[in-house]
Amino acid sequence: MRVRRLGWAGLEIEADGQRLVIDYVRDLSPLFTGWKPGEGLVMPNGKVAAALVTHLHRDHTDAAALADVLTPGAPVLRPGPGHGDDVDNMTTLLAERELAQHRLAAEIVDAWSTREIGPFRVTAVPAVDGLGDPQLNWVVHADGQRVFHGGDTMFHGYWWLVARRFSPFDAVFLPANGAVVDAPHLQPPSPLPAAMDPRQSAAAAEILDARYAVPMHYEAEQPDKIAGYVEVADPEKEFRAHAGTRARVLPVGEWLDLTT
Repeated sequence: MRVRRLGWAGLEIEADGQRLVIDYVRDLSPLFTGWKPGEGLVMPNGKVAAALVTHLHRDHTDAAALADVLTPGAPVLRPGPGHGDDVDNMTTLLAERELAQHRLAAEIVDAWSTREIGPFRVTAVPAVDGLGDPQLNWVVHADGQRVFHGGDTMFHGYWWLVARRFSPFDAVFLPANGAVVDAPHLQPPSPLPAAMDPRQSAAAAEILDARYAVPMHYEAEQPDKIAGYVEVADPEKEFRAHAGTRARVLPVGEWLDLTT
């Protein structure tokens, strides 16, 4: 199995000539002001057999992008809809509408459920979203290797449960930008990170017993974000300092071959 970083939180995973994507997007304009299409993001190498979605924030679920790369009828595995009314769900409604418009084969899955998709065995595991929306993380098995994808989860107490069931991991891909969010529907705002910072990600990688720990969910080349979204200044440097020898910074577009 090999894994390619597609930018932001997007991954392409390939095994036995088939591929799936996790949180693949090609449009980050809902998050980055002045974002230029094609910068900081790459497309999968070909058609994909499935898409896994950690949550329905628009920078993790891009239905138009998925519609262009999925084989006909390929599943899009996702968490359930948001809780409450439209105000509560304002950060997930756009992606919900787009999934319906593109008529993708979206399937709601529960934590700890497993699916077999070609050479891949995928398991949804618990995560905690920094804005209170439903979120899952993903464990992917193929070719005797095991990968974890952490969306933009906060640090939580499920790490030890995931580790007990699945560790060791060949590679874990973890958010590392430590974003502090001041959203209009979440007032008063919290001064604490809504996604893991580099120290928290390194701690999760240690609990999960990762051979490689790869930071993601940060893009230094797109410095202008929406108002009220403040990231760690240098996630790569901090992550290397905390994760030590297991740290593997993977540039966008590059592969990590887990067979070596």
